[in-house]
Amino acid sequence: METVTMSTPDIAEVDQFRCRVDEIFQKIDKLEKKVNEVEQFYLNANKKKKSSSKGNSIREEQDKGRHVPSIKKQQQDASQRESTAAKRMQELMRQFGTILRQISQHKWAWPFMQPVDVKGLGLHDYYKVIEKPMDLGTIKNQMEAKDGTGYKNVRAICADVRLVFDNAMKYNEEGSDVHLMAKTLLEKFEEKWQLLLPKVTEEEKRREEEEAEAQLNIQLVREASHAKRVQAISNELYEVDTHLEQLRETVVQKCRKMSTKDKRNLGTAVARLSTEDLNKALEIIAQSNPGLQAMAEEVEIDIDAQSESTLWRLNFFVKDVFEGRDKSTAGNNKKKRKKGICDAIAQTVKKKSKKPSS
Repeated sequence: METVTMSTPDIAEVDQFRCRVDEIFQKIDKLEKKVNEVEQFYLNANKKKKSSSKGNSIREEQDKGRHVPSIKKQQQDASQRESTAAKRMQELMRQFGTILRQISQHKWAWPFMQPVDVKGLGLHDYYKVIEKPMDLGTIKNQMEAKDGTGYKNVRAICADVRLVFDNAMKYNEEGSDVHLMAKTLLEKFEEKWQLLLPKVTEEEKRREEEEAEAQLNIQLVREASHAKRVQAISNELYEVDTHLEQLRETVVQKCRKMSTKDKRNLGTAVARLSTEDLNKALEIIAQSNPGLQAMAEEVEIDIDAQSESTLWRLNFFVKDVFEGRDKSTAGNNKKKRKKGICDAIAQTVKKKSKKPSS
């Protein structure tokens, strides 16, 4: 494997420097994940705000500075809210039960009190016409179920009651006794349902408002949590920036003047670069020599004419190239990021080299 000749102290210092840079890269990778998570949270939050109904600006003003319950308090409130709402729904279902009982006691209700005897009546096409059979007896039993399989709200019961009579009118021809009985009972049911409907609507609106309030509190807690994460990330970024500054100072202090032998070795190594890598080396030189046309076929590199910072940047670059020839390309992205940091360090070296000595 081709290598660039360097003294043992130089190799040790470079390896130490690379180790510190690798540690910073690991911190940066973790910070990137954290930043992406926070960014995604706020993107989703903004989308929800934009998709919400108009008039929320007044609500948002009211929400500013409001007290945000703790997670434990919210859980307690949610449990209490569900319990209270369940009791209110039970009362509505009780009132609906009164309506169902009145309909069931009608003289024409008997054909609808139990499932249709399809086999006994020889109704061979019944299941082809009726997709979901239903009867008042089944509805009553489901309303009284204690195992958690019963109805959860009044509208679901209402839908099944309508289904009982709709099925009867669909299967039996208009003008038939069963069709007429079903139509009459459905009309009576709708009249009674309209009396209960305002209470049902009021309860639904109340539940919706309570749910919106709960969701808002959850969102505020999440935002507060992410605000803390942002502050923590900011502190970590400051720490990384401090470490980078320390590395810059180390490079400035450690970069000795390159010896003639080092320059000769560097020149030999540069000559062995591929056309692509040579062009990259010329780009490094061009940063300190704006007038240089970075084309490998046309430019001859004068190692002795380069500044110390450029020489050391070339030295690090060439060493990276030869060390990477026998390695997989899995680390290419990290090398590019290293080059960016080396560039930043070199810029600092260049700026400090321009300062007049005291």
